[in-house]
Amino acid sequence: MELNRVKEILSSPEEIPVYYHGVPVWIESIDETSSMATIHARGTHDEKRLVAIDALKER
Repeated sequence: MELNRVKEILSSPEEIPVYYHGVPVWIESIDETSSMATIHARGTHDEKRLVAIDALKER
């Protein structure tokens, strides 16, 4: 996924499905400098992960 699309998703009032390796996730925040995002699996606020933005997908 591209950085601009992640920014659009974060600012959208709608719920837009995003996946990391096939697992549905919430994007909590992004670091534009490093092109990384902080995510966690949907349905839980546990186990936050820092991942590359280009590893995120929409279906």
